[in-house]
Amino acid sequence: MWNGKNKAVTFSYDDGVEQDRRLVELFNQYGVKATFNLNSGIQTGANVFIERDSGISIRRMNQKGLRELYAGHEIASHGLTHANPLECDEETMYNEVMADKRNLEALFEKEVAGYAYPFGCCNDMAVKVLSDCGIRYARTVETTPEFGLQGDLLRFKANFHHSDTRIFAGIEKFLAMDAKEPSVLYIWGHSYEFDAKQNWDWMEEILKRIAGHEDMFYGTNAEVLLAGK
Repeated sequence: MWNGKNKAVTFSYDDGVEQDRRLVELFNQYGVKATFNLNSGIQTGANVFIERDSGISIRRMNQKGLRELYAGHEIASHGLTHANPLECDEETMYNEVMADKRNLEALFEKEVAGYAYPFGCCNDMAVKVLSDCGIRYARTVETTPEFGLQGDLLRFKANFHHSDTRIFAGIEKFLAMDAKEPSVLYIWGHSYEFDAKQNWDWMEEILKRIAGHEDMFYGTNAEVLLAGK
């Protein structure tokens, strides 16, 4: 399935914030790949928001230098302005998706095939718009304990948010599998959460356990989910 392997690991991180710099370093250090979901309409250092639980200020990055920062990883859409799809009419949703896709493709000079739903929200209208815009997969914030391939890639469910207390047991289960069929371990989150909780060591432990296994493929969301399509 993936270079002759039946197990694949991929990560997904939202919002294009300053903490992505440290996260990219960790991913590169451990030899894994991720998809980063950006909002081109507000991708500027002037865009600052407050993390709800910790009260710390979170800053998005300026666009200059992002191509170099994210080299080797995938860029996907997170909506032009991070608008909630449930609060958009169809025309607005189309603009949120298509304008963001075009902006990101111009900035990174690569096709944008994926999307992460802002606030994790989707409905039938949003799914139709994504399809109309040429988006090939989209991640919700719902999770599933199953590692098998999913049929509906425009309502894709992750396995774990990185802060899920069950994640290490899930990783060990995945590592122990003698996969006869294609199986995916998919982890998502926001890099600023590690600053908010002061637990970057948690993410490093995740990577230590996952990295370096010869029977696993480490790829971006598109490389994993769209293989053979």
